[in-house]
Amino acid sequence: MELWENSPSALQRRVFWYYKARLRWMGQTPPDNNADLLSAIEIKITKEEPEVQWAMNFLAGWIGVYDQQNRARCVELGERTGLYKGQMVSKGCTPDYLPEFIAIEVNKRNNQ
Repeated sequence: MELWENSPSALQRRVFWYYKARLRWMGQTPPDNNADLLSAIEIKITKEEPEVQWAMNFLAGWIGVYDQQNRARCVELGERTGLYKGQMVSKGCTPDYLPEFIAIEVNKRNNQ
């Protein structure tokens, strides 16, 4: 799966980024490569297919939630790209716009 990051298949690239997000989201101990993944996302996200952008954004969101050291970097990425800003979401759902996503998810965990 590690080779899928640069696969010619958008589906494989999406799975790669989603898998990396899942390691963080599911509470598993992720590899210590958040900074490297964020560097790759910052370079590639605006050039990617929409379905791959979503998975990259999803990973950046979970890095921002769980990695306080990289939180501001993830928020800035969302502000710079503007991906999903203003997107309507159903009541009770978390928006995909990184600044909002990170703030909401961090707040949920701080209030438990």
